[in-house]
Amino acid sequence: MPVYEYSCSSCNLRFEVRHPVGNSSGQCCPDCNSEAKRVFTPVGVVFKGTGFHTTDYRVEKPEQIDKGAPDAPAAPACGAGCPSCPAAE
Repeated sequence: MPVYEYSCSSCNLRFEVRHPVGNSSGQCCPDCNSEAKRVFTPVGVVFKGTGFHTTDYRVEKPEQIDKGAPDAPAAPACGAGCPSCPAAE
């Protein structure tokens, strides 16, 4: 079972409680028996190196890097017969 951190709203005591994930029942302070709120802390994850950014945030798809420039856009279905159509230029 995971351990959750709580903070008392009246006496500011911080304490930990172990309970199941789905159990969202309210917690009371063990000292003053007042309502306690759950404390959320950031996760200490550090990404080092160049691999994750290069592979996860790539602008171009790998296929486009090998081919060079992307293919030209397909012709419009209307055949570019109307004067306001950008394909008519």
